[in-house]
Amino acid sequence: MRIAVLSDIHGNLIALDACLADLVAQGNADAIIVAGDLCLDGPKPKKVLQRLEEIGAACVRGNTDRYLAEEPSSQTFDELETAQIAWTRREIGERWRSWLGSLPFALRIGDDGNQLLIVHANPKTDDEHIWPDAEDAVLERLIGDDAATAIAFGHLHLPYVRAWRAKLLVNVASAGLPKDGDPRAGYAILTQRAGGWQVKHRRVAFDTKRVATQLADCGIPGSGELIATLRRHRYKRLKNYIP
Repeated sequence: MRIAVLSDIHGNLIALDACLADLVAQGNADAIIVAGDLCLDGPKPKKVLQRLEEIGAACVRGNTDRYLAEEPSSQTFDELETAQIAWTRREIGERWRSWLGSLPFALRIGDDGNQLLIVHANPKTDDEHIWPDAEDAVLERLIGDDAATAIAFGHLHLPYVRAWRAKLLVNVASAGLPKDGDPRAGYAILTQRAGGWQVKHRRVAFDTKRVATQLADCGIPGSGELIATLRRHRYKRLKNYIP
């Protein structure tokens, strides 16, 4: 079994389509699963959701998908974040907002003895990062009691693979908003083998200038900062560690 796992598209249709074209060039997959954060903060939120429906992708709910689906009164955001959420809700409409709210927290693939778990951030919550150097106590709290042999997730936008206590941890990175110093979109192909799951990370170039133009023209509040984040393609806090 061969599974393509994408995450954190963030409304970037151009990058998503680049990843899908690359997947075809790689021999495609038996299933495409998207690990959340589908459409907030990007210029084409509705078109991303339509594309995922068109290709039959299975999706789990990320934290930003939850922000769009829940009532505003249940959350606390600053003025700009509130405006961006409101703009995206208008763009996608009630049908897609309801669809986001109906997405599962997790998906499991394969038999109990060799199972792949797909979540957004970790098996317990949709908003706590699993950093590549996370201490044992953190991993024990977040994943220690899960039976899956491989866990694929996003949220952090940093690709990595880590073996921990007979479990394979795979951050598939971001298919729309990379933050590891590499401007290319990222996703992963996981292949089920007799002894576990094999991982191949893929990086795919996309037209960042065109996406920046879309952000500038689409009307989303705070487009300047969103464009800067796209062009920077790294976390500010990691600027001394990521070239």
